Amino acid sequence: INVVLVERGLAGRVVVRLKGGDPYVFGRGGEEVIALREAGIPFEVVPGITSSIAGPSFAGIPVTHRQVASSFAVVTGHEDPTKGESSIRWEGLANGPDTLIFLMGVEHLESIVANLLQHGRPASEPVGLVRWATTPDQEVLTGTLGNIVERVKAAGLKPPAVLVVGQVVGLREQLDWRSQLPLAGLRVLVTRARQ
Repeated sequence: INVVLVERGLAGRVVVRLKGGDPYVFGRGGEEVIALREAGIPFEVVPGITSSIAGPSFAGIPVTHRQVASSFAVVTGHEDPTKGESSIRWEGLANGPDTLIFLMGVEHLESIVANLLQHGRPASEPVGLVRWATTPDQEVLTGTLGNIVERVKAAGLKPPAVLVVGQVVGLREQLDWRSQLPLAGLRVLVTRARQ
């Protein structure tokens, strides 16, 4: 979690706006900071690690790997609905970066998949979704562009999740360290005396 600190100057009070990941990666941090500056309110931004990289990494999915992916792109899965039409360049995405990462993409998964397939990404392309990354409730669902929509529906996977499209998803089986831990998937109750 990164922290945006806002000094209000009211008896030494500080207002803290907590944001997950990096506030400038689809987090509206830029909009908030501009509003603060225009209002003459001093602020400080403490950068965090974007969930677009941290989430997949924690699930054993690197965004690059020398043998399968030399580039990646981070794309919003939920554009501003007041824009009218999409500004995503689907043809360039489908045929450009090796790894595609969509933030907030579960709600529009069908459209994302359809656009990628329509513009040339193969149906066999590996896909992974990481929900609630780094928490005890983390879920990882993998498939291909051809079957991920059905798999998500069958699993009942809900937002928030990071969507990763690319050959790097195929490395998860080898790189998934978390599920190999001795207590992975278990809940531990520790009892103690009240005092």
